[in-house]
Amino acid sequence: MSGRRHFGSVRKRSSGRWQASYFHLGMRHQAPETFATKAEALGWLAGVEVDIHRGGWVDEKGGRRLFADVANTWLDSRPDLAPRSVLVYKSLLKCHLIPAFGHLRIAEVSPSLIRTWHARLLSDKPGAAPAAYRLLRAIFNSAVHDELLIKSPCRVPKAGADRAVEREVPTIAEVQALAAEMPENLRVAVILAAWGGMRRGEILALRRRDIDPLRSSVRIERAQVELSDGTVLFTGPKTDAGVRTVHLPERAMHAIEKHLADYVASDPNALLLTGRGGVPLRPKTLGVAFAKARAICDLETTRFHDLRHFSMTLAAATGASTKELMRRAGHASPAAALRYQHATEDRDKAIADAFDEMFRGDVLPIPKSNRSRPDRAQKAEGQQGEGL
Repeated sequence: MSGRRHFGSVRKRSSGRWQASYFHLGMRHQAPETFATKAEALGWLAGVEVDIHRGGWVDEKGGRRLFADVANTWLDSRPDLAPRSVLVYKSLLKCHLIPAFGHLRIAEVSPSLIRTWHARLLSDKPGAAPAAYRLLRAIFNSAVHDELLIKSPCRVPKAGADRAVEREVPTIAEVQALAAEMPENLRVAVILAAWGGMRRGEILALRRRDIDPLRSSVRIERAQVELSDGTVLFTGPKTDAGVRTVHLPERAMHAIEKHLADYVASDPNALLLTGRGGVPLRPKTLGVAFAKARAICDLETTRFHDLRHFSMTLAAATGASTKELMRRAGHASPAAALRYQHATEDRDKAIADAFDEMFRGDVLPIPKSNRSRPDRAQKAEGQQGEGL
């Protein structure tokens, strides 16, 4: 052993105990505790060296950081997030994550602790539980990537999956009734959502130049976002897939052309929907008008977003592929588009009607019995006889 250089360095302190340290990633790291003998200190360094070579090294000092500090640092290091997403994440941290884990060191947050927390949150706030868990998982995944932990403690199966309740899709007649009961200057919002499958924020951000009557299409390049302080922003869609061109039925485009002529200024940048004084229309104003319309139509449980669901379900019923649905809806993943490819009563009735067309004027053929062939009972009896 003499003359062999070992990994790291050890030194004897005035207390008589031994301290171990080493250089890694351009920084000096110290053992979290001192050792009674030099051999113990060297043994600890040998274990660290093995961890580094095997890819299992973690910054033990980093593991002692409080979860609240790690979470806030993670959020501050994400300039790519949309303003709305930042608000949502701050709310989730404040309401659900910091109260549960903020006072703990990240190395102290165990899988069992997270399972208990998630079960309680799922019972008390089922709507917030999936999003809160996804954020928690993202923070711990980042901690693993930064080598603060060896592995993430987030191991609750399917905890981040939204369990969306199947909603009843409005009928064409109900959608037409809703549009008819909307104020004339806002009616186009229902038409764009129902026949273009557009999100509310995308509709509120549309400008005159985005409408192409010749091709009966609408170009979607931005979305309106209202912050908690009332500030209205126009940002790009959440994903690149959100930038798209959507074609509309001719009747829908005729209604939009009339809206352009009656309510939109000639400036190509003029907003399609505005409030008093030409200011951007706020989501709340549209929501109030829609609530009145659905009350008149006796459709109290119908949400504005259900119009988008109606549109995409109708598109799926035409036989559109998953890729086509993704493009039309502005989805980045197939999972979201597949939600619309479910059976509906209207579609099932259409299938039955198609069967009727096949047999128009004819009676369904009923097979005639073949007396030359023994029936099942006779055949079975014969087989039994052969076995005796």
